[in-house]
Amino acid sequence: QVQLVESGGGLVQAGGSLRLSCTVYGRMLSRSAMGWFRQAPGKEREFVASISWNFSSMYADSVKGRFTISRDNAKNTVYLQMNSLKPEDTAVYYCAADAEDFRATMNSYDYDYWGQGTQVTVSS
Repeated sequence: QVQLVESGGGLVQAGGSLRLSCTVYGRMLSRSAMGWFRQAPGKEREFVASISWNFSSMYADSVKGRFTISRDNAKNTVYLQMNSLKPEDTAVYYCAADAEDFRATMNSYDYDYWGQGTQVTVSS
């Protein structure tokens, strides 16, 4: 059974930083694409960032230049470094794993496994 466990969320002031982590248990996903999505209250889940097995990445325009996705395949872990946070970044952040493809993708339907989510709240 595959399980994704996120950590690192919390409350931060605007302009601050947080680093989210997502560790995968039950399956080695070193050759799988990994992604981060978020969902704010009353809104649909949206793409944030994705990274391929060979470390190429893509970002939503709203976070480009502020967020960085990375992975440590030896630890089966993906990270999301979030800098210059804004109140509009407030959301539950989910990590996801695409077990069938190694290419980064922004499409939520490409991902096979999802974490439980971690809350990020940015105060103004």
